[in-house]
Amino acid sequence: MKKSFIKFATVAAIVATSASLSSCGGKKAQVGEDGLSGEISLSGAFALYPLAVQWANDFQALHPGVTIDVSAGGAGKGITDALAKVVDFGMVSRELGEAEIANGAVGFAVAKDAVVPTINANNPVMADLMKHGVTRDQLIGLFITGTIKTWGEVVENGNSTPVSVYTRSDACGAAETWALYLGKKQEDLLGTAVFGDPGLAEAVQKDVNAIGLNNIGFAYDITTGKPHPNLAVAPIDVNENGQIDPEEDFYATKEGVVEAIKDGRYPSPPARDLYFVSNGIPTNPVVVEFLRYILTDGQASNSAQGYIAIPQEKLDASLEKLGVK
Repeated sequence: MKKSFIKFATVAAIVATSASLSSCGGKKAQVGEDGLSGEISLSGAFALYPLAVQWANDFQALHPGVTIDVSAGGAGKGITDALAKVVDFGMVSRELGEAEIANGAVGFAVAKDAVVPTINANNPVMADLMKHGVTRDQLIGLFITGTIKTWGEVVENGNSTPVSVYTRSDACGAAETWALYLGKKQEDLLGTAVFGDPGLAEAVQKDVNAIGLNNIGFAYDITTGKPHPNLAVAPIDVNENGQIDPEEDFYATKEGVVEAIKDGRYPSPPARDLYFVSNGIPTNPVVVEFLRYILTDGQASNSAQGYIAIPQEKLDASLEKLGVK
């Protein structure tokens, strides 16, 4: 299956939102009553973008003298910008590589979420798929080897409808984490390559035969907690017994998936930690205070935004590394 490249209008909407938030970044900060002032910049993973925007808004409300510029563009952009010191933090939705660490990358785990296999809500074998699920080996056959080509092969019912596989075109944590779950790297993923989480979700929404991969923040509506219109999440038959058991049946709502990630019923990967990455340990007082806020009071926003808070012992380790413990 040869890769082609698509970019959707939804991405433009996110870029516009990002530009709107960052438009204040060029203004000279006014010192707040607490004396804290300055500018902070972040770029990177779509997975962290909504939560980072919330943290930025909340922190700026607490410290009017601070302006924060947040832009989405994929984890690859985040790590590149952080190492080049273009931004204070790169938002990275995967583990750091040895070469990145050797080049100065320092990661602080700030939230946890997961990548899920997304399908069109009008999938031609939906009833059988919800009953039997899809196994890791079948996902390998779809995304890695290309040996599974029809939906009938997935659910073993003889349906000859071809599967349309979609992946990401941009270097990103979601695709890298999904590939890691399947034993490979992002460049090994087959399918039509689409830029960004919102673009890939839109591609699946438009193609009744599609299967793709999305961060849970883009698979589910934050208000209703249900999958976005024309989108569904394919349940994974983790124990590979040919059916979705009650303990595996949690995909109807984002809350169900979050609980499954918390208690380990959803595999890791594709569940993963999300990171703020800097080039070296931050020393700018404004940047340090923003990160300290995220690692303490800011963790309360994780649940409200549909993410999972980092365990306290890991937060404590990050605070000690930051030098504020």
